Formats: sequence, C-alpha cells, structure tokens
Amino acid sequence: MFKNLTKKERAWVLYDVGNSAFTMLACSLIPIYFKALAIGDAPGQITGDQATAYYSIAISVVTIVVAILGPVCGAFADHKDRKKIFFQTAVALGVAGCILNGFAMSWVMFIVIFVLTKIFYSMSLTFYDSMLNDITTEERMDEVSSYGYAWGYIGSCIPFIIAMVAYILGGGLSEDLMVFSPMVAKIIGFSVTGIWWLIVTLPLLKEYKQINYVEAERGEISAVFGKIYGTLRKIATHDKKVLFFLIAFFLYIDGVGTIIDNCINIGTDLGLPTVGQVVFLLATQVVAFGGSLVFAQLSKKFDTVPLILACIVGYFCVCIYALTLHTLIDFGILAFGVGCFQGSIQSLSRSYFSKIIPAENSGEYFGIYDIFAKGASFLGSAVIAWVKLAGGTINIAVASLAVFFLLGFVFLRLSDKQPLAK
Repeated sequence: MFKNLTKKERAWVLYDVGNSAFTMLACSLIPIYFKALAIGDAPGQITGDQATAYYSIAISVVTIVVAILGPVCGAFADHKDRKKIFFQTAVALGVAGCILNGFAMSWVMFIVIFVLTKIFYSMSLTFYDSMLNDITTEERMDEVSSYGYAWGYIGSCIPFIIAMVAYILGGGLSEDLMVFSPMVAKIIGFSVTGIWWLIVTLPLLKEYKQINYVEAERGEISAVFGKIYGTLRKIATHDKKVLFFLIAFFLYIDGVGTIIDNCINIGTDLGLPTVGQVVFLLATQVVAFGGSLVFAQLSKKFDTVPLILACIVGYFCVCIYALTLHTLIDFGILAFGVGCFQGSIQSLSRSYFSKIIPAENSGEYFGIYDIFAKGASFLGSAVIAWVKLAGGTINIAVASLAVFFLLGFVFLRLSDKQPLAK
C-alpha cells in the first residue's frame, strides 16, 4: 500500500505507526504496571481503589494541560519554520519519558513520568495532525489520513507483542512462566516501545518541510493569545461549518472513546475470561487496519462527510447490538464491529477538519480540535457510571451511547450544509 504514497506522505504515515505503539501500551500494560507498584501493605503503597482514583486523576491532568497548551503551542508552531522544531521537541521528550518510565521504582515516580510522557505524546499529535496540509493535497487528504490510522493499528502490534511477551516471561500471568524479574520485563516493554516510536519518526523529521505558515509579529506572545481569542470568536460567531463540526466531533468521538476505554470493563461485568478479551482486542487492531484501508479506497470515490456518516451509523448499530451481549463470542462480534469503523471515523474526521480550516493556521486550529479529541469519553463514561449506579446493566449502559452518535450525525449534517468561511 505504501507504493501509492509519495515520500513525504509515507514518512507522515509512519509517525502514526510510531505513536500508536505508545497508545497501545498505555491502554493495556501501563495501568497494570502502575497498580503492581502502587497496591500493597508496604509503607508508601496504597489500596486498589486509591490506585484507580489516582490513575484517573492523572489522565484528567493530562487532558487539562493539553487543552490549555494545545491551541497556544499550535499557534506558535504556525509561524515560519517552527512546526518541525515543536514537533521534534515533543517527540524527543515523549520518547525519553517512555523509556525512563520503565526504570521507575516507585508508583509516585511512575505516574509523574507517565503524565509528562502522555502530555508530550499528545502535543506531538497536535503538530503532527496539522502537518497534513503540508505533506499532501486536499484531494488526497482522506486517503493519506486513513493510511496513517491503518498502518498505525497494525504497526503498533509489533512492539506490543514484544512488550506482552516480556510481561508474561516476567511472571505477569503466572510465576511458573517467569524467566526474569518483573522489573526487567517492565524495562523491556517501555524501552522497545520508546525505541520503536523514535525509529519510525526519523523519516518524517528528515522529509517534512513547513509550507503553510504565518509570519511572526512583534509582541509575539500577546499576539498569539490575541489570535487564539480571535479564532475562537470567529468560530463561535461566523464559522458555523467548523463550529457544527466540532460539536458533532465531540459527540461522536466521545462515544468512540468511551467504548474503547471501557472495553475491558464491559467484558469484566459480563464475567468473560480476561485472556479471551485481550485476544479479541488484539484482533480488533487487525480489523481496524483492514477497515481503514477499505475507507481509504472509498475516499477516492465518495465525499468525506457521507463516509463519516456511514461510520457513525455503524457505531450506532454497535451500541444497539450491545443489548444482546452475553458470551465471549458476542464480545468478539462487538469488537469486530468497533474495529471496522474505529480507525476510519478518526482518520476521516482529521482530514475533513484539515479541509475546512485555513491551512496557514492549522497548528492553532488542531490545538482546538485536540481539546475536543482529548476530552473524548468524558461524557460517555459519566453516562455509563450513571446507568450502573442506577442499577442498570452494562448492556443498557453501552446502548445508551447511541444517543451520542445520533446527535453527532445531526450536527455533522448541519456542518456539511454550511459554506466555508472566508
């Protein structure tokens, strides 16, 4: 598939392969390693409930910090020859933090390093997403963005499998399988992920050149903040296309994020075997790879909005199907459905946003975009918690997320009907 891409496009796609490795680690092994360090009766250790609470707080801190820094750093990066500097700095600090995390001896040090790494990782994505306008044409944005997510899903499996094998050989599943200490396993997992992330980023650092930019002004700091205020005001009052899209994006991507973040909770509530869940979730990465490639081809024949709407309808059906969940096979079918649309809805949203914003201000706009993206699963998780606390089943809780996709569908249609702002 790479042969269909230019050298710059291929280099850009590879960064999705790199950063997705950290995403996979963060969604699977990082919470496990954190709780292994944190929970216990020894001095300085905490209870399981406290560990869960502190981990949730850490994720919230990342979300808040990125929401504040995203638009500001994005606006600075829009200035001539700045974007690459900001990007490579975020990547370097993120990779260093990832590797260093493996050597953390206490849970406090572990969570602090993880928060910093997650912040730099998230900031790198702000700059990375905004590069799309520079590395390809508007006609190819959907296809190239889809390839990014597709290869990201399949590429992340390679370092993840190595990290998982190290976890198992470190006694993660059974002491009978232990070959080396859990500490060595942790170092291997984080180091492999960090090195993978760095190596596949090098082509983009070599090939990228900022084409769209704005000239820096006197009083640069105050000018940037003034510009951000002006952009937010413009979106709220004049640019209805962007405004309605961001509302739609927040709604449906919140539903997507909630399903992804709560997949293990869904299986656990149903009493399904953990190993089976992990196998299906790994298979979901492969399905997401195929789904993204299919939509990459469809994007050559169809407009972006109808394809996103199709993904939203697909997720709506997944939510309704959740009412029938009882067995591991049912869980596998749900995971398959999620995989079919997971990468496509994210990649097409990214490319569509690139098309409706000013190319020279893409860093600033993607900083705003990422506020909505990083807040994904906030409302959805609250809905699941409310349903569960009210005595409802996990089936009803997941089915309730269909409302997010229904509203997202409506607002995306509204966005599509609006003219591009001048």
